[in-house]
Amino acid sequence: MFDLGRSFLASVERSPDALALVDGPVRFTYRQWSEKVRRLVGAFDALGLKPGDTVAAALQNNWEMATTHWACQLAGLTMAPFNWRIKAEELDYCLPDSSATIVLFQDVSAEAVAGSPAAQKLPRIAVRGAAGGSLDFDALLENAPAAAETRATAETQSLLLYTSGTTGKPKGVPRRHRAERAAAVAHVAQNCYAHGERTLGVMPLYHTMGVRSLLSMALIDGLFVCQPRFDTTTALELIEQEKLTCLYLVPTLYHDLLANPRFPRTDISSVRKLGFAGAPMTDGLLQKLAAAFRPQLFVNHYGSSEIYTFSINQNAPAKPGSAGKAALNQRIRVVKLGSTNPEETAAPFEEGQIIADLAGDEAFEGYLNRPDANAKALHAGWYFTGDTGYFDEDGDLFVSGRVDDMIITGGENVSPVEIESVLSLHEAVLEVAVVGLPDERWGQKVAAFIKRSAAVTPAELDAHCRASGLANFKRPREYVFLDDIPKSPVGKILRRKLQAGEYQPERQDAI
Repeated sequence: MFDLGRSFLASVERSPDALALVDGPVRFTYRQWSEKVRRLVGAFDALGLKPGDTVAAALQNNWEMATTHWACQLAGLTMAPFNWRIKAEELDYCLPDSSATIVLFQDVSAEAVAGSPAAQKLPRIAVRGAAGGSLDFDALLENAPAAAETRATAETQSLLLYTSGTTGKPKGVPRRHRAERAAAVAHVAQNCYAHGERTLGVMPLYHTMGVRSLLSMALIDGLFVCQPRFDTTTALELIEQEKLTCLYLVPTLYHDLLANPRFPRTDISSVRKLGFAGAPMTDGLLQKLAAAFRPQLFVNHYGSSEIYTFSINQNAPAKPGSAGKAALNQRIRVVKLGSTNPEETAAPFEEGQIIADLAGDEAFEGYLNRPDANAKALHAGWYFTGDTGYFDEDGDLFVSGRVDDMIITGGENVSPVEIESVLSLHEAVLEVAVVGLPDERWGQKVAAFIKRSAAVTPAELDAHCRASGLANFKRPREYVFLDDIPKSPVGKILRRKLQAGEYQPERQDAI
């Protein structure tokens, strides 16, 4: 079985002169990129790193980050990418937990590295002249390139992702080469990628979606176009200039692309394939994207850091909200809420917890140093995702939210996602998030937080919900208008902030 290092070398051998990586003025062919990667492997050798050691990085999506990822795969090292917005106290937890040997950083993470005692104990590789480094990245690339050979096997640990859980400390998710490669191959197959595709590398390389875009492009001798930080105008320019053929983003970024005034004037005709993951996409946004791009393929990918793919729907607009059926490397079930028995399955249309088979090729084997998390999520060979959902009469999966996000009002379970999809279809609703707020009578009441594109009243939105056929007990009892809905760095709605009142109400002059 191939490891990822061999996979990269195979691409270099197949298409040495194909454009592989773009980052602003930096443009590398596979031959040129391979030399940079191998020079970094040589530098790691000079620093005394051995196969099995861990390289931590708090970098944006730049060519240095992508090069470091591939150097680790070739050298048999574990790549541990951290959010570049990481705080010093988070580094003090993650660096010892990951057993990191060195840490790479840049200007945006320099303050955290400087303030972290754990980071200060390690060799610190400064990228692009960041202050506080003990080593310089560019200087490391002056080393002689290592031989074009891999030191990893399929069983070598490739990656250590840290989940950004809403509460508690992040959980380390170790992943072997075989699982990472299987996930990348599945991503190619399930998105029908052809040889030489071109994608936007904006999903962070500390996130499973970003890593999958990086690996999948290399497998098909494709082009990875770095965008260090999401900006809609720059993204549109890159789509047009680099003639990108496929996009793989969270729904929020698609929403922002469409909202940019330059979108109608941008040539997006090269984009043939759209994919999204990370959060459900509302019916309204699905319709707008399908009309704007008219893609050959529009994929709803449902998965996680722990098991890359749960299910796939390759024609998302045809059945809005459906996450489709189990993916190539997976089996999925929905079990009754509160159960840890994989055999206690829910009936069609009965909402329960979604679980996935841990024997799948893309699966992890348990969290790093977290027996408590393993005890909660791993049962009888199945991964309990913490997501709620149900199967319809066709056996298609619908993801309704998180177990922790479920609203219980008057004894009834209410899914925020269903209500969000209904409200998203109102022409005055730009974005929407639904949560449960404490209520003396009902236990929780359904509350909708709305970012408006035009003037609209709570009464008009309530009439829209009534006309949609939404059950009476699911209708929002409170509407709050905001300038912006709080989201995580990768675009996920932060419902806990809405529940805690951590938001800014809409300015009076906003509409």
